[in-house]
Amino acid sequence: MSRRPQSEKALSAADAVDKISNGDVMMVGGFGQAGTPLFLLETLAETRTRDLTVISNNLGEQGVGLGRLLLNRQISRAIGSFFTNNPDAVKASNDGEISVELLPQGTLAEAIRAGGAGIPAFYTPTGADTELSRDKEVRAFEGRNYVLERALRADVALIKAGRADELGNLTYDKSARNFNPAMAMAASLVIVEVSEIVPVGHLSPEEIVTPHIFVDHLVESPNADN
Repeated sequence: MSRRPQSEKALSAADAVDKISNGDVMMVGGFGQAGTPLFLLETLAETRTRDLTVISNNLGEQGVGLGRLLLNRQISRAIGSFFTNNPDAVKASNDGEISVELLPQGTLAEAIRAGGAGIPAFYTPTGADTELSRDKEVRAFEGRNYVLERALRADVALIKAGRADELGNLTYDKSARNFNPAMAMAASLVIVEVSEIVPVGHLSPEEIVTPHIFVDHLVESPNADN
């Protein structure tokens, strides 16, 4: 008989989100709803945690995931690329309920990667000579302008993986991978929503993307398709 996997990193969703504090900077994986830790976000929406700075590609959909936290007024600041897919985010920004910093999507990904790699800042031509470069340092290299962008790090990252072993090694499902591996390296506390926890040895080294050293807690989703 096969044993049920036991992981010292496994927590309930409620215990996991209880580690998030008011005022935290929080990275959230996902592109649209692909690779988004919806179970963790819905659990966080049931708490009184407030004044969060969210680093994410988008702010969910209306009333779903980060969209629910937005309606709860748990988010005070957002850094990301594509907020206009959620009309509530646009309204909250226009009404002054949240502050928003827009970054081109590639710049956002590189800023997170740099944060995880210990690189404080980098130059990119993306956004140079546009509104996105206002109040930022711009330098010319070989006749082309480049914008200095600072790396991004967070107090906590909520990410979504496919499967984890008991140590916390992670695999991802196709495009659901997106920002998740980079965010796992760029936060002080990493909480991972997974579809399944398996015994050590059940994942081949070739399919492991995020090593267990970057993972603090695992939460099994009640919906394997989530």
